[in-house]
Amino acid sequence: MTNIAIIGAGFSGTLLALHLLRRCPAGCNVTLIERAVKFGRGAAYATGNPNHLLNVPAGRMSAFHDRSGDFLDWLKQQSDPCLDLPLGEHSFVPRQLFGDYVRHLLNREIKASSRDVKLKLTRGDVQGIEPAAGGVVIRLDRGRSVHADLAVLAVGNFPPESPPVDDPAFYNSNLYRSDPWASNAFSGLKSDSPVLLIGTGLTMVDATISLLDHGHKGPIYALSRRGLLPQRHVASVVTPAERVEPVPTSLVQLTQFLRREAKRAVCESADWRAVVDALRPFTGDVWAEMSMTDRARFLRHIRPWWEIHRHRMATSVADRIEAAIARGQLRLKAGRILSFHEDNGQVDVRYRLRGTDRVESLTAARVVNCSGPGCDYARISHPLIRNMLETGMVRPDALSLGLDVTRNCALKDRRGAISGRLFAVGPVTKAAFWEMTAVPDIRRQCEYLANHISSLVKGASSKGQSSTEELRREIRKVIG
Repeated sequence: MTNIAIIGAGFSGTLLALHLLRRCPAGCNVTLIERAVKFGRGAAYATGNPNHLLNVPAGRMSAFHDRSGDFLDWLKQQSDPCLDLPLGEHSFVPRQLFGDYVRHLLNREIKASSRDVKLKLTRGDVQGIEPAAGGVVIRLDRGRSVHADLAVLAVGNFPPESPPVDDPAFYNSNLYRSDPWASNAFSGLKSDSPVLLIGTGLTMVDATISLLDHGHKGPIYALSRRGLLPQRHVASVVTPAERVEPVPTSLVQLTQFLRREAKRAVCESADWRAVVDALRPFTGDVWAEMSMTDRARFLRHIRPWWEIHRHRMATSVADRIEAAIARGQLRLKAGRILSFHEDNGQVDVRYRLRGTDRVESLTAARVVNCSGPGCDYARISHPLIRNMLETGMVRPDALSLGLDVTRNCALKDRRGAISGRLFAVGPVTKAAFWEMTAVPDIRRQCEYLANHISSLVKGASSKGQSSTEELRREIRKVIG
């Protein structure tokens, strides 16, 4: 019997469990560990706001590559008032419905008691992981533990990192919210109060939609280094003629290539979105082949422009955001925050305008950090991450995007040695794969890792071991 533990039951962890159940040989146990009340959702799909829409059309959101219409078919069977009819593959539906879909898949597996590979759900907060004979011991709260032959980190996203300022004392203030998804992010806020949202990406968009849905009338400032707003999806994308030029992997050549392709699309009365979307199947390969120097330059100079074109707003959401900008309620700012000064229930925020030495200020009654997930693991305070870093079982990647992993999703320790027992999936692996945010990318990774783990287990079990301990020894031999 081989025990596989997955730490985190958001989308990444739950999807990996579903694929392991489909692929692993009889006798395997899969344990899904989650500290939150609800399995199968995670922060992204736990929102109760029906106006928080998916940023990917429903037709591309299936949990299974070989059943591409699975999510859409499930949607059509629902009688949810959030759904607009007619429903098609290009529809953008509420994110909470995708959370319901993933939970439905999980419930179906739980009820399949006849399955040879068993699934167990364990609720608990993982405090640390220790090597043990034949595998690892996962330490949970309340003195509990789980023994596993293989373990996978699927911890999802962490709250945004607060921007560096000379005096960070304001971050302890009741006027500041470090997590835009926290239940108290906008609680107690008067409808006419000015609000500052740090960041201008999709998280800011969601926060603005939440404020508008609650009838907020006051000014909403959105401040980021460049003040760039995500582009919008369109109902129908006209595709240019098939590309014959190979995709380059140096940053300069890649940038020139994308500009040429976008210009060609315009000349053919096509859409630049088709150019960006056509690169998706190759993005991970391009990132893997790119030099570390080019990766660092991309993150420093190109990343914001790539993300606003790659991660776009649903049309109905874009309409509301643009209307809020047009009436002057949502005000985009480009600059770097210098300081916060709290006075009489409000905060004066000083920032330097981008590209100038000019310093301006604005006043807000609430500051909410919407700058995107925290991915510098050297700064993340979660007990599990701190434990694994301090014991040297893992290490941050060189560009502070996540943890250092191989292309097979195996974690590397402090010395760079490749673990034979610990793997990772989802956003934590961004350093190796770059695009590991959207559902189609994570699905592809989960299917790959499930196949890889299954082949390891099958390779070990085919040796004909007569005991669990012998099987574990063989796994260690196969995977190093």
